[in-house]
Order: sequence, then C-alpha cells, then structure tokens
Amino acid sequence: MKVVLEVTFRMGGVSYRGHRWEEDALVFEFERLGDAFIQVLSNRKVEEEVEKAPSKVLVELRTKHGGKVFEAVEENGVYRAMEP
Repeated sequence: MKVVLEVTFRMGGVSYRGHRWEEDALVFEFERLGDAFIQVLSNRKVEEEVEKAPSKVLVELRTKHGGKVFEAVEENGVYRAMEP
C-alpha cells in the first residue's frame, strides 16, 4: 500500500532520510544538520510503498541540537503534519 505524507517544516534545509517501523507505527526520518537556515515554511511530500497499514504515522526530525518527533493526522488518505 502507498502512504503519502505532507509535512510543513518551520525552516528550510530539511532532507528526507527514509522510513522505519517502530512496532505498528511508521516513522518518516528527516534531518536538518547545518548552522544557518532560511526562516520560511518548507513543505515536503513523501510517498512510500509499505507492506501494511500503519497504526499511526510519526515524523522524526533530527537536528544538530537534538531533534523532535511529532504525529501526522490522516485526512482523505493523506497524512499531514506540521513541525511544532
């Protein structure tokens, strides 16, 4: 099945690194590792073929200073999330 994620980040410089499973949750991995970034909203759309439907979809953003994990909400077959 195809899972579509649309995520909005608060700054540019975000790279998609892949996805992984944590039990039944599908985790999309992104990173922003530089020192200076443009302060504009940055939208990313990712589509992945997976073997089963996830119980929830999470977005993991790794940064130079740690990171954060936030949950995407499903709307009409598309998962949407915004960086807190």
